[in-house]
Amino acid sequence: MSPTAPTTPFQISFEFFPPKTAEMEATLWKSITRLAPMSPRFVSVTYGAGGSTRERTHHTVHRILSETTLVPAAHLTCVAATREEIDGVADDYWNAGVRHVVALRGDIPGGEAPYHPTPGGYGYASELVEGLRKRHDFELSVAAYPETHPEAKSPEADLDNLKRKIDAGATRAITQFFFDNWTYLRFVDRCRKAGITVPIVPGIMPVTNFTQMVKFAKVAGAGVPPSFARHFEGLDDDVETRKLVAASLVAEQVTQLAQAGVTEFHFYTLNRADLTYAICHLLGLRPV
Repeated sequence: MSPTAPTTPFQISFEFFPPKTAEMEATLWKSITRLAPMSPRFVSVTYGAGGSTRERTHHTVHRILSETTLVPAAHLTCVAATREEIDGVADDYWNAGVRHVVALRGDIPGGEAPYHPTPGGYGYASELVEGLRKRHDFELSVAAYPETHPEAKSPEADLDNLKRKIDAGATRAITQFFFDNWTYLRFVDRCRKAGITVPIVPGIMPVTNFTQMVKFAKVAGAGVPPSFARHFEGLDDDVETRKLVAASLVAEQVTQLAQAGVTEFHFYTLNRADLTYAICHLLGLRPV
């Protein structure tokens, strides 16, 4: 029997990425329109290292500001930009009315390794948080990794890095997606024991394309339970059944977290609304 849907109030947020084509932009705005009535606390927009990607991010953030009542949270990264350039972007956001930034080190351009700070730039997310905090009174969210960042020397070193970001002025941590709830709950316990008291918001990834998700998970260092492969086996060409299976899996994950006391969720929507909307409904949220 499925767990009973929780009745306590929840806060939610959504992540979108800037579209590359007119068709993708139409899909994004259809999703935003569909999810907006769920009254998310904020919606974040990802930010890449390339110039064209950055411009698409700026366009999307400004459009959210001007055409919706949603609160945008703009991603900012350290890669491929000087401090002066990043400070300029932050100033532009502040002047436009953006009050929430997701501060990240960012992915290595082109997948090159190891990471090297940009000369004259912010080296790491903790430095970026510190710089943004000095510049404007942003609400600052940062990333956290329940299964440890793939480039971290150890879980302890990764936790120390998170604490540096919090000590620098971050007010919330949003986790990388995960599929084992105990991994997240143990991570939160470790954070509390380390003196990290800010919200550690679980990042939830509704999965419809198992093959694509495995690729995402490999890059992110997220474990994929063997049961997931069995659940999606033989459904490569059956989109509708995949959606039903995905809805069942993410509903179980979110409901179990809620029963464990989690009251805030961040959904990686992949610019699609259907699964995320359904899960919000199961949490007891209704359009307003």
